Amino acid sequence: MSPDRPLLGIALMLCFSALAPFADAIAKILGQTLPISLIVLFRFVAQMVILLPLVALTRRTWSFTPRVLRLSLMRTVLHILGIGLMVAALRVLPLADAIAIAFVLPFLMLLLGKFILHEEVGPRRLAACAVGFAGTLLIVQPSFQQVGWPALLPLAVAVNFAFFILITRSVSKDIDPMALQVVSGGMAVLILLPVLGGYYLWAGPAADLTAPNATEWMLLAGMGAIGTLAHLLMTWSLRYAPSTTLAPIQYVELPVTTFAGWLIFSDLPNGLAALGITISVSAGIYIILRERAMLAQP
Repeated sequence: MSPDRPLLGIALMLCFSALAPFADAIAKILGQTLPISLIVLFRFVAQMVILLPLVALTRRTWSFTPRVLRLSLMRTVLHILGIGLMVAALRVLPLADAIAIAFVLPFLMLLLGKFILHEEVGPRRLAACAVGFAGTLLIVQPSFQQVGWPALLPLAVAVNFAFFILITRSVSKDIDPMALQVVSGGMAVLILLPVLGGYYLWAGPAADLTAPNATEWMLLAGMGAIGTLAHLLMTWSLRYAPSTTLAPIQYVELPVTTFAGWLIFSDLPNGLAALGITISVSAGIYIILRERAMLAQP
């Protein structure tokens, strides 16, 4: 079992936060032309194709206890649901809005980490996460009158991934992260193939199944590669730091998402949203400085 190394965990989570928005941006593009089911399936196929040779070449351990295997299956089901819900949300919401609404996630992580995993949460970290959450409230622009029920989808994603991250934290010290991702990808493909195959056989022409074109294949490959690397970094981060420490760090994803939205979709937040992003990022930076100060104490 690996000892906690909070600063390394924070660095890995920062890398995850820098990559994940670009995978979401590609998923938003693909979601306009491809069925959600195919996007989710190819996301996990790419995960297996990329990581399986690396695991084999580096001779990493594959030993899974019954507990880890059971939790890995639960984690995989949550991962499938989370990606599917986010792609559905991105079909109808701007990239920055969808991510901003989903950013109740770090606040949920902190509470679940405290009450389920019994991780230590001091008042300063709790306050920093609350401030970061308040910043997200300033970013959430679309009202339910404007977008309707799809505005609830990112909230469902947040709840889903809060439990996903807690399970990842529970198993990350007992199994190699890369092997975990390969097994998770294989489980997802085994779950999705018969489910989707049965659906398309039952629905027939109404399923509207079309093969991706050359551009879509490249985008699927890019989304799979970026998403796989990002979630591998997240798994590694949870191996070295508690979820309560890492929760506010994910707020760094907000300015990266804003940049990706501007670069790809020409969307920019208004002044109130920019203030919210500043507040949220400041909360994450405070946690980094606080963690460094605590490690420096004798």
